[in-house]
Amino acid sequence: MSIAGKTNSSRLHADLLAWYDRNRRTFPWRAPAGSRPDPYRVWLSEIMLQQTATAAAGPYFERFVAHFPDVFALAAAEQDEVLRLWAGLGYYARARNLHACAQRLVAEFGGRFPQTQAALRSLPGIGTYTAAALAAIAFDRPAAPVDGNWERVLARLFDLHEPLPQAKPGLRALGEGLVPPRRAGDFAQAMMDLGATVCTPARPRCLLCPLQAHCRARAAGTADGLPRKAPRKEKPQSYGAAFYALSHAGHLLLRRRPQQGLLGGMMELPGTPWRAEPWQEAEALAFAPGPAAWEKLPGQVSHVFTHFRLSLVLWRAADLDRQAGWTGAAAASWVSLARVGGEALPSVMIKAIRHAQRTDGHAVP
Repeated sequence: MSIAGKTNSSRLHADLLAWYDRNRRTFPWRAPAGSRPDPYRVWLSEIMLQQTATAAAGPYFERFVAHFPDVFALAAAEQDEVLRLWAGLGYYARARNLHACAQRLVAEFGGRFPQTQAALRSLPGIGTYTAAALAAIAFDRPAAPVDGNWERVLARLFDLHEPLPQAKPGLRALGEGLVPPRRAGDFAQAMMDLGATVCTPARPRCLLCPLQAHCRARAAGTADGLPRKAPRKEKPQSYGAAFYALSHAGHLLLRRRPQQGLLGGMMELPGTPWRAEPWQEAEALAFAPGPAAWEKLPGQVSHVFTHFRLSLVLWRAADLDRQAGWTGAAAASWVSLARVGGEALPSVMIKAIRHAQRTDGHAVP
């Protein structure tokens, strides 16, 4: 859909930016009005916000920048240190790519971010959206970081009824055609703020919207039903078993997951692979990490990932001798319970450990 002749873009820019100047939200990563954004903080926030709500991301962001105040500090860190600070945010490939990207920036760009979208996309973990967000917000380049808020505003602004995700390419094209030649960074953030606070998914506050005079969906009375979405597919179910092995001296057996793949590089309880069928007891115990009298714990641990649901059965053994044949767990090590809370543990493993601890009286700090 062409914008020319259908939308007064200059008036739209002026209306939205005037609203943003009065109503811009405050975040720890957002530069104060009139000051130049720090590309490092913009980049870090955009990576965190890919799969995390702004309210949840704020404390993580502040802890992260306190520990790694710039790209040089992040590049010099050990991956374990990065993963520990990321633990709880999920989608841990983001943290691994963040670390790899910082190292590339220092090694190849002298710690400076390139300013073009093409150059930014060449860096680990930076895709089309993040490159556009960095180019616009950090460098005021004319780019359209079309996120969910942008999509909702655009679908209503142009009364577009094609359902998501099929509509995404068209919405991105509309967004790119709408970016003003000046204040592109403010415009990008204004679209995000508008979608988050006024043009909301349910009951949009049209009477407060600075773009109401430009909005075709408001004129047509269709705003509440936009953007349309294709029916969600049911997430498949996976099953696994995990082994909570506790030594008589209060050490827990943990192992490191492979660097590539889901939860790569994180620590976990030893266990079975995850598969579509429940594990029978005998076949699950074949994956036990060492000789012990394993007790199957009641209940299960449930966790929802992006593309599937997981149910874990827990097996527990205590008062174990760390020296007695614990060779079955590859990349495994005994960790004092006093230190377990400092390990890079994903949320599903924290759930599993807490489930097991309800039977033994220990607690992870």
